[in-house]
Amino acid sequence: MSVRTIDIAIGGMSCAGCASRVEKALKAAPGVASAEVNLALARARITGEEMSFGSAAGVVEKAGYHAYPLAGSAPPPEKKGGAEVLLALALAAPLVPMALPGWLQFILATIIQFGFGWRFYRAGWNAARALSGNMDLLIAIGTTAAWGLSTGMLANGHATHLYYDSSSVVIALVLLGKWLETRAKNQAGAAIRALAALRPETARVRRNGEDQELPLTKVKLGDLVVVKPGERIAVDGRVVEGTSQVDESLLTGESMPVAKAVSDRVIGGAVNGDGLLVVETTALGAESTLSRIVRLVESAQMGKAPVERLVDKVSAWFVPAVLIAAALTFAGWLLAGAPLNQAAIDAVAVLVIACPCALGLATPAAMVTGTGVAARAGILVKNMAALETAHRADMVVFDKTGTLTLGEPTVTEILPAPGVERDDLLALAAAIQAGSSHPLAKAVLRAAEGLAPRAASDHRTLPGLGAAATIDGREYRLGNQRLLAELGLSAKSQAGTRSWLVDVAEHRILGEIAFADALKPTAAGTIARLKELGIGTAMLTGDSAAIAECTARDLGIDRVFAELLPEDKAGAIETLRRDGHVVAMVGDGVNDAPALAAADVGIALATGTDVAMEAAGLTLMRPDPLLVVDALSLSKRITAKIRQNLFWAFAYNVIGIPLAALGWLSPMIAGGAMAFSSVSVVTNALLIRRWKGEGQGEG
Repeated sequence: MSVRTIDIAIGGMSCAGCASRVEKALKAAPGVASAEVNLALARARITGEEMSFGSAAGVVEKAGYHAYPLAGSAPPPEKKGGAEVLLALALAAPLVPMALPGWLQFILATIIQFGFGWRFYRAGWNAARALSGNMDLLIAIGTTAAWGLSTGMLANGHATHLYYDSSSVVIALVLLGKWLETRAKNQAGAAIRALAALRPETARVRRNGEDQELPLTKVKLGDLVVVKPGERIAVDGRVVEGTSQVDESLLTGESMPVAKAVSDRVIGGAVNGDGLLVVETTALGAESTLSRIVRLVESAQMGKAPVERLVDKVSAWFVPAVLIAAALTFAGWLLAGAPLNQAAIDAVAVLVIACPCALGLATPAAMVTGTGVAARAGILVKNMAALETAHRADMVVFDKTGTLTLGEPTVTEILPAPGVERDDLLALAAAIQAGSSHPLAKAVLRAAEGLAPRAASDHRTLPGLGAAATIDGREYRLGNQRLLAELGLSAKSQAGTRSWLVDVAEHRILGEIAFADALKPTAAGTIARLKELGIGTAMLTGDSAAIAECTARDLGIDRVFAELLPEDKAGAIETLRRDGHVVAMVGDGVNDAPALAAADVGIALATGTDVAMEAAGLTLMRPDPLLVVDALSLSKRITAKIRQNLFWAFAYNVIGIPLAALGWLSPMIAGGAMAFSSVSVVTNALLIRRWKGEGQGEG
């Protein structure tokens, strides 16, 4: 049996109780291993043996809701336009002054109650049939009680002081709230749609010397794709012809265009600048960078943060508790000698004010918005727990090579022997290294750019020692201290990586060249910013203690773990956690994967290995250490919004239910407050979009 994961859209959910019931039904279905329902996205993700849309849809329909394929064209029926809301409000407005004749109030209220309000009866009945409760059930019971009480009074000759305004206005306001809420939720999910829209549908492919426009589905690996100035790049690939500047901002968060030349990699979805590029296709479809980003963002938005699971548990008993509170209110007022109509209206107000919708939206709305903002900033969230935990990190641990450093050696010192010119030393070394792909050779060649080249022949590699070549009839060798020892020469041992140039005929050292892995431009600023935030820093490296300590001093890092084997890195993380730290680990290599997994929050660089990204909870789309600060900052912003949302969602109920039970809130005001609570929670979550990363200021 094969295990599959499928995503489906769900229609008809109105509150946390609905989402909880659908999730419970899916989890109980045969063959289902796990199920998660996201109220803000109106989606479910189901994993199980031989899962199909049909089997999942059957379970959802049986629970009283509607299922749709994500690629389907049929929209959920509850996503109606503003015209319906405006008509409901227009019919309810004349009822508020209560100046109309009783029979006309009855006609208008009945149209609203059983026309516009029918959706609440349908959804409420499905909930009751499943021995559960939701917002729709509360609205249906409450407004029916107000309508029924008014109709009974009208039938008995009481044509004044009817309560049709309460039932009608509540339904109209709830519809308005749901419409505003849907619009806000659509904005929260805009990141996915924006990313998906980056994928061009066609590509200009060069085959047999001719350029032809083809659907992207017809493009093959190895095809040459021609990208004109200003066009969006259709595929992941490698530049084989041309130079240009490419805007990758929507994919990596990098605001400045990136220079691209032959052999550079480009990402499908990026926008070409003013040059013509010919790109060899290296990835298509699901394997493309854009598709992987979309999957990561979708996966994160579908996941649940730990705090959301607590909210789900609260929501499960919330509706029954409200029904009991309404019944006690009704009975209490009757026992206190209040008239039947007052007892009923106060009970209705309790039912209407106690909407669990805001509670259910508090966390997912903030998470969905936050993951979208993170994606635009170049931070991909793999799981919600990592995003929720990141703001608590008080110790950030960095891998050294490739994370704080550029990951490639550069020449830092050129020290000629007496009587030797600096440029001559470097030119000779470059001539020996010509054509070599060794990292140190590339560093020498970069340093010698601009110098007059020296002709060399008889190039040889000296395994474990260095390299040799003949220049102007003389043999020269460039290598390490083992090479010097083999030649019977010696030099003072110093920290770091060094090479010595030897004139073999004269048996003398002409000078030495020192190398180091250069620090990234923003590395020092990142460490300084973390210190300002009160966050400690540490560094893990396999380098010698002397090199590691030197790098740490340059950057201002607090603790150093040097000369580590890959398996030792996870142990260093555990040591810090035992000391009471909440640890965020930043790395990019295969050897960092155990440490990334062991940390409270793993942060991988997308420029690193797939293994590292798989082990981490967050992925940085560009190799800038400052993005680590952004990730922690955004986590703090999202967590603050979740707390604010939960506070307001609970506050509405904690304050509103007692006021309604005491008769201080009419059902109409309660309905308005309930609708406002949901809209305010989602709107507050959308404020996360004002966040900006380091160097840009926060909005």
